[in-house]
Amino acid sequence: MAAATAAAAAATAGAKPRARTRWVRLRRDKVLLLMMLPGVLYFGVFQYLAQLGNIIAFKDYVPFVGIKDSAWVGFQQFSTLFADPDFWHAVRNTFELALIQLVFYFPVPLALAMFLFSLTRNWVRKLVVSFVYLPHFISWVVVVGLFVQVLGPSGMVNNLLTHDSHHVVVNVFRDPAWFKPMMLIELIWKDCGWGTIIFLAALYQVDDALYEAASLDGAGWARRTWHVTLPSIRPVLVLLLILRVGDVLSVGFDQVMQQRDTFTPAAAEVIDTYVYNHGVGSGQFSVAAVAGLLKGLVAMVLVFGANKVAHKLGEQGVYQ
Repeated sequence: MAAATAAAAAATAGAKPRARTRWVRLRRDKVLLLMMLPGVLYFGVFQYLAQLGNIIAFKDYVPFVGIKDSAWVGFQQFSTLFADPDFWHAVRNTFELALIQLVFYFPVPLALAMFLFSLTRNWVRKLVVSFVYLPHFISWVVVVGLFVQVLGPSGMVNNLLTHDSHHVVVNVFRDPAWFKPMMLIELIWKDCGWGTIIFLAALYQVDDALYEAASLDGAGWARRTWHVTLPSIRPVLVLLLILRVGDVLSVGFDQVMQQRDTFTPAAAEVIDTYVYNHGVGSGQFSVAAVAGLLKGLVAMVLVFGANKVAHKLGEQGVYQ
């Protein structure tokens, strides 16, 4: 009895300091916690609470009767979606475009960041950085319009090649085969500069003594890059690659919508535009919800898989 009483007293004495310590930490960090509150509310309401709406994937959702009173149909909407050849066409287009962006776009910001890092004159670096950052703030409507003005039927290139307005030499926006290359070119032009920010921050953290030691050993630019730069920023590379893989199926809704009809839906339909056109356009909200739900599940599997590979390579990844 006495031993139990002593243990309870010890537990009470241990709990009080812990509670007091937690309260002290809350008071100490109250400003930071208040600054974090809007972000937490945003993710809670618009990212997590909104997931409850995916219940319409298992219902025959009718907006006029609401989610609660719509009929429960189980996996019937899944069967409807899987029987639609347009959905599989959008899936194939999305994966092809995602692979192209991952292979050809992801290394471009790294290469540009290494080029900017190699510039020795600060005013030149600031000028180039400002120049490559600016396109990120231009909307996709304007970006696509600029490319049409250059490569469209009445664009600058055609005007230079011929003076006959009825003779079109170059019109990539009418050729479905040019859809994926143009998506890549537009993405690189708009966002590769913005993508250098994290790479530049990582490059500035590399110890200069490593470069000096490599130079004394006779290493040229290529060897210093391979043996010093890339190993030093590898954790950042892996982290950004995992985040990119998790978002790889989002191939650019705004960008695709601006030119989907120009390249024809057969060539330019992706999962995001399929969801929009079947949900908002055709009123098939439940089928569109199934497509969106499956896309989210695939993205989650890709993140878990990429993070597992990162652990196998000895990197920390997104989580432990």
